[in-house]
Amino acid sequence: MRTCLVVDDSRVIRKVARRILEDLGFEIAEAGDGMEALAWCRAAMPDAVLLDWNMPVMDGLDFLRRLRAEPGGEAPKVLFCSVENSVERIREALDAGADEYVMKPFDGDIIAAKFELAGFA
Repeated sequence: MRTCLVVDDSRVIRKVARRILEDLGFEIAEAGDGMEALAWCRAAMPDAVLLDWNMPVMDGLDFLRRLRAEPGGEAPKVLFCSVENSVERIREALDAGADEYVMKPFDGDIIAAKFELAGFA
């Protein structure tokens, strides 16, 4: 089964994302910040990451840059999922290695479409 790591400091967002992603056939792991997510990835690299930007300890952009530098860190499809909506910020996330970008709030159809665009059929 494909795995997805949901990284968000909001427990509510993680719960909503978990339900959507489980319906899409993913096994879910959760992390509340980038540092926790990086430790998780070092232990077991996921197939995909749904990643918030603004979090304590380590934000999403720092996590993404560090993930991509890890052995095997180029493999997971990363969907940034944030309230950041300026073109500059979206470009910054994509340039850092994100595969797709989702703006909050999101629903199941949006997440499914973005995962499909990222290569998960």
